[in-house]
Parts: sequence; C-alpha cells; structure tokens
Amino acid sequence: MPSINFDIAIIGAGAAGLHLALAMRDEPFFQQKRILILEKTAKDQNDRTFCFWEKEVGKWDKLLRQSWSQGDFFSKEKAIPLSLPPYRYKMLRGIDFYEFAKREITASPQFHWQTEDVQTVENGAPIRIIGQQGSYMADHVFDSRIPEDFFKKNDKYTRILQHFKGWVIRTPDDRFDPSRFTMMDFRLLWPDSTSFTYVLPLNKREALVEFTLFTPELLNNGDYDRMLHRYVSDILKLQDFDIVEQEQGVIPMSDFPFEKYSQGKHIRIGTGGGWVKPSTGYSFKNCERNSRKIVENLKAGRPANKGLIPHKFRFYDALFLDVLNRQNHLGPKLFETMYAKYPVQQIFAYLDEQTSLAEDLGIMVGFPWPPFLRSLVNHVTR
Repeated sequence: MPSINFDIAIIGAGAAGLHLALAMRDEPFFQQKRILILEKTAKDQNDRTFCFWEKEVGKWDKLLRQSWSQGDFFSKEKAIPLSLPPYRYKMLRGIDFYEFAKREITASPQFHWQTEDVQTVENGAPIRIIGQQGSYMADHVFDSRIPEDFFKKNDKYTRILQHFKGWVIRTPDDRFDPSRFTMMDFRLLWPDSTSFTYVLPLNKREALVEFTLFTPELLNNGDYDRMLHRYVSDILKLQDFDIVEQEQGVIPMSDFPFEKYSQGKHIRIGTGGGWVKPSTGYSFKNCERNSRKIVENLKAGRPANKGLIPHKFRFYDALFLDVLNRQNHLGPKLFETMYAKYPVQQIFAYLDEQTSLAEDLGIMVGFPWPPFLRSLVNHVTR
C-alpha cells in the first residue's frame, strides 16, 4: 500500500484491537482520524469462545450464542447451586464477534484494514511499523503483541498458563438443561493440579464441554482429549454423542509487568498490555472497559494508557498466582472455599475489580492464611 502517515494504528484484530476500533468508531472525536488496523489472519474462523458475566442487558446480547442466570459449581465434596441475578453468564462465539466488528469497522471511511504480520515497531515521531508486506507510519500505535521479554522467563515474575480444549458435542436425544451451566467442575482432575471442566449447554442436545488447567506446563495434545472423553462418559454419563466442533488455546496468567512495555505513544493492549485478569484468564469485558478508557484519555489529552491497570488487584492476583505456582494442587480447594462461602454476586464484583478495600478484606479472611502468607513474604523479598 502507499506510504501514509496514519493518526492511529492498531496491531492485532483480536478482542482488544476490535474493541478499541469499535470504541473509536462510536466516538465523534475520531471521525476525522485515519485509523489503520493491521491483522495477520483473515479472522474468519471460530477460534475461541468469549465468556463473561454482566448485569442483565448488555451491549453484545444480540450476538450471544447463549446466556444463563442459573448455574452450578462442583468440587469433590460439594455441589453448589449458583443463582446469578442480577448477573447473567454470557457466551459469545469468537467468529460472531469478529464478523460483526469487521462489518462495522470496514463500513467506516476513517478505517483501513490491512492483512499484515508486523515484525517490529520503531518508536519515533511518527512511529514506524515494519511488517512482512511493507512499512507504515502512525502517530499513535496500539499493539496487542506480547513483549518478547515475557517468553524469556529469566526474571522474578510468576507465569501460569490457562490452557484448554473444548468439544461442542451433540446427542441424539435430549440430555442437557439449557437453563443451567456448569461454572467449574473439579470432580475430574489432572493429577496434582488446578484443573476443571465447564459445561455450557446450547440447547437440549448440544453443549460446549471444555477441560481447563491453570498450571505452569502444557499437556500433550492427546491428554486433553482423554480428559474430555472421561468427563463426558463418567460425569455426564454420555456414550452416544458426536463432536461437531473443537477449540483449543493457551492464555498467559502472570504478574509480568506488560504495561511497562508501553513507551510514549506506543501502547500495549490486550494480552500484551496486561488486560487479561491474571488470576482467572478472563479478558473480554476488560478489553471493552479499557478501550473506553483509552478513548476518554485521548479525548482529554491524557496519556492513552492512564489508569488502565488497577495496582491493588494486580497485587492480589500476584499472591494467588504465586500460591498456584508453588502448590498447584491447592487450587481446587481455594475455589471451593470461595464459592461455598460467598454469594456469586460478591465474587463477580471482586473479580470485576469493583470492590472496596474493606470488601476485599471481607473475602480474603475466608481463605486459608498460611499459603498466602508465604506468597506475601516471597513477593516482598524477591
């Protein structure tokens, strides 16, 4: 493409990049801006499922595959029913979000979408972006690539991986209750690990069943399939079913300071900016909230990334990750403690980082102290 100096470039059209582009499209302040989106793939595959909770009616309700107001949590010892109102737990297929966002963005004349695999970004005024197909200039760059230093692992930070594989299964007769979902089921565990399965019924004969681990290391690919098959046959008691769709992924859960890799007007976003909630791996609503903050910051003339990372909650997350890193087998009991002792509405507010210090302490006192005290000492002295 010809050399053009764009006002804004967004590298990566995943959840963060698309949320940011949509937020800019909806704001008159950006109508005269030239905005470039650089994405290396066609974004035409259903490569993931976005799940999130929010109170009743939401922005994405017309795109949802399914949502629930009732659910269940299972540990080895307990079955805990979850009544979510005023929240609903919502499921959005990646492809539905991508297709909607692409239609909306490409219909707006200020956007230019370019298929490109970005290699390097050279900070300056303007910033130069170098890709496999060419180079591009922009005054502001929002970059969703993960900094290379994260993968070197030669620092003091904790790295846990949320890794998962899911099957959409179909049965010949009615076997699912589409009014209830399974938030977490710890009845089938990978040995000595924080691992669970969740079940999202789409209708009476179809459900997404996903086996998930929060561990430092990945499994062999066949192990995910074996665990899914065991869960479907032993827990769901299904022998006759078809696998109609599959998904698999890895999400970093870390206290690595992604945000420190933003420099001037080159801002890290998404996973590369620390927008993934380190203790849970949830990110979709964070991407939406942080995109709105960036838009408001730019309108007000503030640094684009001001106020994006809540340091209090990142400290809490760092302690939890350290516990999982040192004693991964404790995870199932910690989650059981949380869901058994506190209303799900209180848990959601805490995980959404919308609670006060007093409310945070009210939750923390219910957890076993010794592992967290050891992690606190490790955090302070490392």
